[in-house]
Amino acid sequence: MTSLGSDRRKGIALMLAAALCWSTGGILVRSAELTDPWEIVLWRSAFMVLFVAAWLAVLHRGRVVPSIAAVGRPGLLSGLALAATFFLFILALTRTTVANTLVLMSTGPFFVAVAGRLFLGERVPARTWLAIAVALAGIALMFADGLGGGQVSGNLLALGVPVAFALNIVVLRRHHASVDLVPAVMLAGLISIVVAAPLAWPLTASARDLVVLGVMGVVQLGAGCVFMTMASRYLSAGEIGLLALLETVLGPLWVWLGVGERPSEVALAGGTIVLGALVANTVAGMRRGAAASPGAA
Repeated sequence: MTSLGSDRRKGIALMLAAALCWSTGGILVRSAELTDPWEIVLWRSAFMVLFVAAWLAVLHRGRVVPSIAAVGRPGLLSGLALAATFFLFILALTRTTVANTLVLMSTGPFFVAVAGRLFLGERVPARTWLAIAVALAGIALMFADGLGGGQVSGNLLALGVPVAFALNIVVLRRHHASVDLVPAVMLAGLISIVVAAPLAWPLTASARDLVVLGVMGVVQLGAGCVFMTMASRYLSAGEIGLLALLETVLGPLWVWLGVGERPSEVALAGGTIVLGALVANTVAGMRRGAAASPGAA
């Protein structure tokens, strides 16, 4: 009993660390003088690949290439979907606010539920359909606000992140794959480098930009994904999703405090509705699961 409680506390601490790392993405992009999204993706992915390669070398005792090859075709498809999220995230941040980007990204669980219903025939609980309907109202508010601020394209790109994430989950479930996330993340980084390099040329990043982008690649993306991978050993998917929402709360706060980027009242209202629907749906699902398995709880 003590061991179970200790493992759960360890998982919560690791997931909080992951969300904290992820939440720095917006303020780091805003802190860089570099504005070309393709070059930002290139450098961010390059530093992330170096970090993850070092992590894999320690974890697999230097057998980095075999660990990547072991992910197979499902891992390659997963890497492509993850690479798409890397591009969409940066492109969204250059066209809309950090708050809008993170709130719209946080709708991932809903897109996963819908994709699972459409492509895998998985049942979606009535409470999730209700939560999706409420969240859509909040998203509509955010898009209505974006019409006046010229942020519609950025909002659409931000919505592309959870769509790509949902496709990634569908691929893994359809192939019944158990793909180690860390090699898949490194593969996604390599794909991003190959795609972004010709679009980012000629490179113009200053030494200061490289420091900022290095922190993005190592801390925000690399360490965040590693912490989440470790947390998944001790927490349920619902708990991970709920704790990941800390990124959505902290990300806009860092940008607000650091560079004064404050979302509008309408965007805040829409974001609050979306987050409320996500939290209510996740907590309800966790309670149902605990009631169904009192021994495991």
